[in-house]
Amino acid sequence: MPSITALLHTQNDEAQIGRALESLRSCDELLVVDHHSVDGTVRIARQYGAVTLAAESNIQASTKASSAWVLCVRPSEVVSEGLESSLYEWKLYSAGDVERVLAASVFICEEALEGWGEPVPETRLVRREWKDWVGGFPRKERGSMLLQGDLLRFRDR
Repeated sequence: MPSITALLHTQNDEAQIGRALESLRSCDELLVVDHHSVDGTVRIARQYGAVTLAAESNIQASTKASSAWVLCVRPSEVVSEGLESSLYEWKLYSAGDVERVLAASVFICEEALEGWGEPVPETRLVRREWKDWVGGFPRKERGSMLLQGDLLRFRDR
């Protein structure tokens, strides 16, 4: 059964990291790469059982994951119930079914002053060995599998 590591890059995110980590119940490991936070971000991440690493510019953080698959999430994002169900289903696929998939995308719904914006797909679930990154996120993979459900991105307060 495939496992999933949630990967979050943080910097002074103590006000929102707990909400994000709480929503990642479908993940087998929580990996937080901290970029020199001076608040309680790292302490809170550890309270949720996350493995925390200091950011190293020359190392791709996904290679530190213990799972075969990596779900990239921002500290301001929350996994919806629909996406949580899709991730549990993903893990139930037989190894042969998942082996044919290169990457998976999810819909990102961003909070705005007037409500929620239109969902936009982004590649967020990739193999640990994925090589095509832009910052802490995978580059968009055309033709990637689309998972049902949303990542809800809350705006900064």
